[in-house]
Amino acid sequence: MTSEHLQQTALKPVPTVELVEQPLSIGDLNDLCDATEEAISAGGGFGWIHLPNRNLLERFWQGVLAMPARLLFVARLDNTICGAAQIILPTRSNEAQSYNVQLSGLFISPWARGQGLSRKLLDYIEKTVTKKGFAIINIDLRETQEAAIQLYESTGYQQIGRHPNYAVVDGQFIAGRYYFKQLQSLDKIDPETRANQE
Repeated sequence: MTSEHLQQTALKPVPTVELVEQPLSIGDLNDLCDATEEAISAGGGFGWIHLPNRNLLERFWQGVLAMPARLLFVARLDNTICGAAQIILPTRSNEAQSYNVQLSGLFISPWARGQGLSRKLLDYIEKTVTKKGFAIINIDLRETQEAAIQLYESTGYQQIGRHPNYAVVDGQFIAGRYYFKQLQSLDKIDPETRANQE
């Protein structure tokens, strides 16, 4: 190998994804808030249309981690958090839908796009919830989120509905779409795995 080839190899970005199971460090929380602000400014995801106050954003992410009914997944590029997604677990009182989870707010900051992180994050989420004994992921999102729609449709999510007045952006109704993906059949789920989720 030439030194030029080694230099190019060494400079290749390193994308990773993970389930957050411990409180975020101050640096990680700042990175997550930065990435969130950049994604909101670019029009991607969340219910936010306008940037919230930074303290509110920090409390939001700390709250996500504090809620047992939510799982936070993050994407990193060269160890810097650049994206995230949440899984909302079913409530214990909803036995009929106890095998379903809701995917919410998957985003990658604009500076980190083009590295395959959205697909990598989605794949990791699917594998994680499958191991935890869930069978279905449900998603709803604004119809204007074209990149997200392309990602979900290209990975096997099926559109099951459309809401013409799903959200309001700049004083106008925006349509929304509803998707689902079956990750595994019920007979493939180990009852012990399910019992450990209780």
